[in-house]
Amino acid sequence: MASPPTLSVIIPTRNAALPLAQLLPQLTTARLDLDVIVSDGGSQDDSVEIAARHQARVTQAEGGRGPQLRAGQDLAFGDWLFFLHADSTLPRGWDAYILAFITDPARWNQAAYFQFQLDSDSASARRLERMVAWRCRTFGLPYGDQGLLISKEFLARLGGIPDLALMEDVALVRKIGKARLVALDAPLLTAADKFQRDGYLWRSAKNLTCLFLYFCGAPNRLLRWIYR
Repeated sequence: MASPPTLSVIIPTRNAALPLAQLLPQLTTARLDLDVIVSDGGSQDDSVEIAARHQARVTQAEGGRGPQLRAGQDLAFGDWLFFLHADSTLPRGWDAYILAFITDPARWNQAAYFQFQLDSDSASARRLERMVAWRCRTFGLPYGDQGLLISKEFLARLGGIPDLALMEDVALVRKIGKARLVALDAPLLTAADKFQRDGYLWRSAKNLTCLFLYFCGAPNRLLRWIYR
């Protein structure tokens, strides 16, 4: 009998000690052979120490999230890679959704993502979630805060994680293509802090502006300045 596929969970961090300390224990419940990698971008807090305390492997990469994810990808042992933001909360039974996907031979040339959900009870959060669901359904554009599950072999054929400081998630899912992206039937909860701090309308407008300028070929340094 063939061994079940292994999974590397790759988490980019930069001063994410608090959410990382909440996320890593959730991974210990998995009924999977996990390889957890924290790819740090120069944290000044306890992110690296917290990662080591939870037996995660740590790598360092400067220059934004794309280089961080790429460093994690290069270090990964797993047959499958799960890219996950540090401020995520996994749904109950998350490992069952992933296991069903990665043990299906038809999925080796596909990638999966979770539904977008914010940790807020506001009506603005529900509207944004509906907009994101429409964007994913219509254009095949899930963002990194929805997680991305992809086989290491398939990702290598696509050229790996794009070496971009910002919009690396959009660049990658465009390479994958809408027809090869699968929405898992469970929500991945993400922190609403940025939306609550900046306002839902203003933060959404900034995100859309970055997306528009990216498609227009604007330099990544401009997108990072707008996004901050």
